[in-house]
Amino acid sequence: MLTAILAIGGMGLVAGIGLALASKIFYVYVDPIVVAVEEALPGANCGGCGFPGCSGAAAAIAKGDAPPNICVAGGPSTHAAVGEIMGVAVMETEPEFALPGCSYGFHKADLKFLYDGFNDCRAALLLDGGSKVCPIGCLGLGTCARACPFGAITMGEDNLPVVNKNLCTGCGTCERVCPKHIITLTSNSRRIQREYTTEQCTAPCQRACPAGIDIPAYIREIALGNYEDAIRIIKESNPFLNVCGRICVEPCELECRRNLVDEPVAINNLKRFVADYERNSKKRIQIPRAPESGKQVAVIGGGAEGLTSAYFLNRLGHDVRLYESTESLGGLLRAGLPASRLPRDVLEWEIEGILAVGIETQTGKALGRDLTLSSLFKEGFSAVLVAIGGWDTFLSQGRPQEAPLPGIHLLVDYLLRHEAGSGKAPGEHVVIVGGGATALTAAHACLAGGARSAAVVTRTSPTDALFSEQEIKTAQEAGITFYHETALTRMMGEGDALKQVELTSMTGEGGQSTIISADTLLVGAGRFPELIYVPREMDEERQEDTGIAWETVLPYAGPFSTTDIGLFRPGEAIGDYKAVVEAIGAGRRAANSAHRHLTGAPVSPPEGLIRRGTQVLSLTAVESVAKVPREKMPEVPEETRIADPDAEIALGYSEAQATKEASRCLQCGLICYRREEGGLH
Repeated sequence: MLTAILAIGGMGLVAGIGLALASKIFYVYVDPIVVAVEEALPGANCGGCGFPGCSGAAAAIAKGDAPPNICVAGGPSTHAAVGEIMGVAVMETEPEFALPGCSYGFHKADLKFLYDGFNDCRAALLLDGGSKVCPIGCLGLGTCARACPFGAITMGEDNLPVVNKNLCTGCGTCERVCPKHIITLTSNSRRIQREYTTEQCTAPCQRACPAGIDIPAYIREIALGNYEDAIRIIKESNPFLNVCGRICVEPCELECRRNLVDEPVAINNLKRFVADYERNSKKRIQIPRAPESGKQVAVIGGGAEGLTSAYFLNRLGHDVRLYESTESLGGLLRAGLPASRLPRDVLEWEIEGILAVGIETQTGKALGRDLTLSSLFKEGFSAVLVAIGGWDTFLSQGRPQEAPLPGIHLLVDYLLRHEAGSGKAPGEHVVIVGGGATALTAAHACLAGGARSAAVVTRTSPTDALFSEQEIKTAQEAGITFYHETALTRMMGEGDALKQVELTSMTGEGGQSTIISADTLLVGAGRFPELIYVPREMDEERQEDTGIAWETVLPYAGPFSTTDIGLFRPGEAIGDYKAVVEAIGAGRRAANSAHRHLTGAPVSPPEGLIRRGTQVLSLTAVESVAKVPREKMPEVPEETRIADPDAEIALGYSEAQATKEASRCLQCGLICYRREEGGLH
């Protein structure tokens, strides 16, 4: 017995010593900060942060490789707790949530076949891309709902995912598992920056709108009587509801699918209806603002484009100050339209609503006359966005031939001065962009007027240029340099002077860039381009002598451009915008570009951006759609117009008219649309 006890005790002792030695040899230190951070995280292991589970995120946070607010599932309380553990302040983040992008389930969509295989969307995709004819249609098998770690997604009666925003944390799991990519994360800021791509289910009217308004969505809300929601949807892309509701040229209605049946939906009249609703209610219905960025942006120009840029920069979280050279805001909206089309009290209401979000304004202040880039940067602005319009704008203000931007002149202004007898060159090193044959005339004139160098930049090849071989040879002998198939992509300066320009080749792969000296840029267009000026690093001693160094950022190419590269891309406006809705769209994209630069994101359009010429699946005929007459816009009697020429002609829809007209909308997708009950699908 004693022997057995001693044997067992000895074995235990040896085992204990072994375990003690093993614990020392194989000891792994666990950082208590990592443990504390992991305990503060929700433990969902959703992967939304980009790390392998909450333990991976905790290790990255403790190491400093990830910020304390990296957890998308935890929300502000989790971020605060992690920040307290790490001993750092945590910036507020904008909440995101999942948004399904398909509107028609199996019983309303066109099908290729009936699928009865494994109950997973990824498996169904393997069979000819799924059962729906639409290549991006939801397959409806609930893969996203089963994958959601928070139970925020359920499948509706139409087999489409329904997201509970109160439960959704924006972890992105559903986005990652959806094989059709039709459920994506969104936020207020993302919707402001939205552009339509080939991966999205879009209607023809949406794609035709220069401002990018989600037209089917706001019409659906009008039909349901949710007028405030309709207003918010419009304001995510266009803050000028009242203005556009009265004077828009309505390119969306030209593309409306009801044209295949009877008449287009009165899209613009419906916008006017909800705009009147807001104005008559005396309420200011605004879209939410993103968390404060701590950045200040100056916007130059108080017309429709500048006001739009200022509005969206404010909504994206930046502090904005708007400068206007005249004593009143509105630009050509105020100077070029009769009151019968755009009553002045309506315009004032609209502008007041834009400024009401917190935009500071200073009128009677012109860039180049009352303020400079240097003065603005010294005041603390992180960027200066210029949206000052063109020839028509300056003529309407009695300020022709002004050059408010450092070193930039309109080519037509220089040629007019030259023809009037002013032989002096505008600078020593002149670069002429665009202008066709007149660019060569200007280059010769600049050299004759004392310029040391003159360069002509064209997007075309030598064979496609508007110059003959002899003209090019003569010009080169005179000292003129040509840059064919080249675009101007950046300007650089110091203080209030242009110093250099970057030229990028449009041939070959990668686009090789060259920087040349330039103190003057002659632009062969009828308008000054939208530009974003930002400061760049420079030696402090030199900065004191020459002023703050700066460079330009070009807004990304929108849907009407045919290329991404350079200034005045083909398809973009080269004069004042033909319609206010085009200026509004340009203003939103300029604001988005400035925001992307300030937040460190690439200033480029999304992949697959739908542009003119992009092949998008659509229809040439519709079935099972009854003819329904379009609601006519009520107008003031003719005798009233005669007695009061300023009386507004169009009176606006009644609520009954708006509801009836909204019901005419087919709620189109790529190829799906609302059909009469019993119609084939």
